[in-house]
Amino acid sequence: MTTPLSGIRVVEVGAFMAAPFATMQLADLGATVIKVENPDGGDGVRAIGPFTAGHSSPFARLNRNKRSIALDLKSELGAAAFRRLVADADVLVENLRPGAMRRLGLGFDDLHELNPGLVYVSASGWGQDGPLADKPGLDIMAQARGGLMSVTGMPDGDPVKVGVPIADLVCGLYGALGAVSALQARTLTGQGQHVDVSLLESAVSFAIWEAGKYFATGEAGRPLGSAHQSTAPYQAVRTSDGWCTVGAVTPKTWQGFCAALGLTALLEEERYADAHDRHGLRHELIPAIEAATTLRTTAEVVAALDEHGVPCAPISDYSQVFNDEHLNQRRFFWDAEHPEMGPVRQLGSAMRFSETPTRRGPAGPLLGADTVEVLRECGLTEQEIDRLLAEGAAAQSPTPLESS
Repeated sequence: MTTPLSGIRVVEVGAFMAAPFATMQLADLGATVIKVENPDGGDGVRAIGPFTAGHSSPFARLNRNKRSIALDLKSELGAAAFRRLVADADVLVENLRPGAMRRLGLGFDDLHELNPGLVYVSASGWGQDGPLADKPGLDIMAQARGGLMSVTGMPDGDPVKVGVPIADLVCGLYGALGAVSALQARTLTGQGQHVDVSLLESAVSFAIWEAGKYFATGEAGRPLGSAHQSTAPYQAVRTSDGWCTVGAVTPKTWQGFCAALGLTALLEEERYADAHDRHGLRHELIPAIEAATTLRTTAEVVAALDEHGVPCAPISDYSQVFNDEHLNQRRFFWDAEHPEMGPVRQLGSAMRFSETPTRRGPAGPLLGADTVEVLRECGLTEQEIDRLLAEGAAAQSPTPLESS
């Protein structure tokens, strides 16, 4: 079955999150993704548990639909084999420290000369240049310096990061978007280009409301718990058995909200007529609302608000999310095969295509599972492959995972 990126060949030199998440998107879209790993242990995520049958559960999900080749890029033989691999590739995605690939003779300028059509995506903590470029950068540092931790959490509470590595993940998404955009540009120019994405700028790019406030008023955002930056009620409220999120910020939904919860008296309060004004009066509005919601269960609040067309949802933990009836009916979750782990439950792609669906292939490969096969495809002779293996410049898995 045709997929959106059928025929596109991608090489990944990635570890942990940003580059692997970018190439996971490209692989889901049908690109052939060849993951290049160090023969000595491979991607660091392979060592992160929990483990099933001795293999990393996160790795098997983050690296689905990919092939693995184990090459030592610091060796002359390994670097030469890598150049053969990249010579007919469409995209390279890497997230090593800025300058690391260049020092190996594998930077953008080096490979552009070899393959002028190559789209070269570099993901890093702070970007490829600037005063911070050489500093190590992880997700939490990008969330901190990028402002996210200044607006996350409760007022006057300790600093809190977003619960998932949001800067890493969105940097990966920007990397994937940059790759497909540069491929489209290549159809017009015939030339590849360098795409520079960073965790820091990915984190800052979320600050739509905060930028609107600061550039208009000079006031920086601050933590508001679950509340919206400028309208109300738009937050989590207490129920008799937990919490429920609500969003009643338009005149219609505010009226429906008050009707659903028996709070029609609030509609008569002129000071609550406007969502922005209600936001400024949250200190009195939310207790009045919770006086009603805490008399009902979360399910009862959701049912009442649903009946009146008011946006709302319970707060689910991941054991509930991963068994959610709506997601199951939409077949969001699926099983990918692994030669030793067996079926590996996967998160679906958030992209749904009516004519070219995303690929659902094997789970993350064993280290070096496709080394010999990929090197043969690159035109290396059996003697050259044997030499690479013998000298430790390449390695292969003893039980290769079949590629789709």
